[in-house]
Amino acid sequence: MGTHTQLIYHIVYSTKHREPTMVQDEKKRLFAFIHHLLTNKNCHLYRINGMEDHLHILTHIHPTIAISSLVKDIKLASDDFIKREDVFPKFKGWQDGYGAFTESIKEKDRLIAYIRNQEEHHRKVSFLDEYKALLKEHEIEFDEKYLL
Repeated sequence: MGTHTQLIYHIVYSTKHREPTMVQDEKKRLFAFIHHLLTNKNCHLYRINGMEDHLHILTHIHPTIAISSLVKDIKLASDDFIKREDVFPKFKGWQDGYGAFTESIKEKDRLIAYIRNQEEHHRKVSFLDEYKALLKEHEIEFDEKYLL
């Protein structure tokens, strides 16, 4: 019998100090780079999007990969890519930490739509409020001082 998994993660992280440094016109280059990176790690990207100050990634991860290692690799490689290619001239790096939330395959389509519609969503809700809502939805205790 083979190995069968359905390990879907919704990964969220922000730019250093949540500065709005990811310009709209160049985000697709970053997204394509991350998509390629995930594919090379035998992960399946369902959706990636974000605003000027943060990213959302919905992906299936290969069962041999730890989520902490995957996020570290994405952040390091994308940081290098952004700086090497001068994709976002004012980019200073990624914020320490991240959110990674396990998701049910039954929620996949809803999450894809949610991530696709980030621009519309953030006309009403700030990133900080969105992130707190995700933590509460997933019953993760947090101290507000670590969200700054």
